Amino acid sequence: MNAVYLEPGDFQFGAAPLRLTTLLGSCVAITLWHPHRHVGGMCHIQLPGRSRPGGDGALDGRYAEDAFALFDRELQRHGSAAHEYVAKLFGAGNMFPASYASTISVGARNLAAARRELARRGLRPAAEHVGGAGHRKLIFDLASGDVWLAFSNLESAKETAIG
Repeated sequence: MNAVYLEPGDFQFGAAPLRLTTLLGSCVAITLWHPHRHVGGMCHIQLPGRSRPGGDGALDGRYAEDAFALFDRELQRHGSAAHEYVAKLFGAGNMFPASYASTISVGARNLAAARRELARRGLRPAAEHVGGAGHRKLIFDLASGDVWLAFSNLESAKETAIG
């Protein structure tokens, strides 16, 4: 089976047999899967939005709005609509829980941006694993739509080390 690893900011859309994998900290991944066509994709969002517009107008998967524009382009290319897909949402971890201040974390801002873009398309996640303190490893199988997740909880590691 083919497997593609997504780095931060990457976007991939394809058909079974294919597995998409990534590792998340404060970043957010969204998977979209079409249950009848066995096509879908994953994005790995690094930041909620651009601080200023991009110079060349090219889409950049690091940003939530652009990552969803890449999804929109693929759905159109496949002659399908967003409501035909199963969406799942992952990530937005706090990677530095000891230094968490009163300011909102990058992970929380990424999560808010992802939820906003999903809602714009009328999508509600069928499953999600978000927040907390730690990182996640994901494997998304386009044949079944399953997403396997391993979560390394920094808070439990901290408690174990102290206790």
